[in-house]
Amino acid sequence: MFRFWYGVASLTVESQQAIWLRLLKLNAGGPNARKEANLMVSEKMAAAKSATKRLMLGASPNSVVQSYRKKVRANVRRLSK
Repeated sequence: MFRFWYGVASLTVESQQAIWLRLLKLNAGGPNARKEANLMVSEKMAAAKSATKRLMLGASPNSVVQSYRKKVRANVRRLSK
């Protein structure tokens, strides 16, 4: 149980970092901001669909959180460049 809550807490911190970096990119404006906004919406829709499907097929909540963390960390790396 501790592992799940640690994952949720880590996801919270990592998500805030991704949000901050995305806001900086969106604030800059231009075509890159529009591209980022579109990417953000499509990623969120795909992630929600994937999580729902995995949970319906019996995946553990912890595995879903870990999957989200992996995607969020990839976004932080991409946005940090």
